[in-house]
Amino acid sequence: MRGADQGYTQLFDAEFRLVRRTVFVMTGNAAVAEDVAQDAFVQLLLHWSKVSRYERPDAWVRRVAIRLAVRHLKREGHRQLVERSFEPESGPGPADPDLTAAIGDLPPKQRAVLVLYYLEDRPMKEVAQTLGMSESTGFVHLHRARRRLAMLLGEVGVDVAG
Repeated sequence: MRGADQGYTQLFDAEFRLVRRTVFVMTGNAAVAEDVAQDAFVQLLLHWSKVSRYERPDAWVRRVAIRLAVRHLKREGHRQLVERSFEPESGPGPADPDLTAAIGDLPPKQRAVLVLYYLEDRPMKEVAQTLGMSESTGFVHLHRARRRLAMLLGEVGVDVAG
């Protein structure tokens, strides 16, 4: 059991900041990123006896964190929609040209692919495995995210094909 504790601690020390950063870029909220990363590592601890035997337990915890972040973003989107429905005069604000704000406007799956691929510099094969999709679907999400970002940032003439 002592070895399991040490293995978990080593993984936590190596990956927690990276997982938290990924969730922060996805959600744009430091407190949510901290909570989601902690929840993902709690899940890892609960399943450590099984997950520790996986080839990449770090990918497992990252996948859990991304799923929790996507779930949070969906709940938050629904909450904001309900709130706006009670405020007839309020509507969406003007588009913010800042990249972080533009990333925040992407659908959760596109945001996750973009963050893992560019920010964490993960190969698409790993991104796809982490998100539970095929590589080709990952590239489709990446292409759509880049196209949407170019539009949001006013980079109309930019080639986002490759």
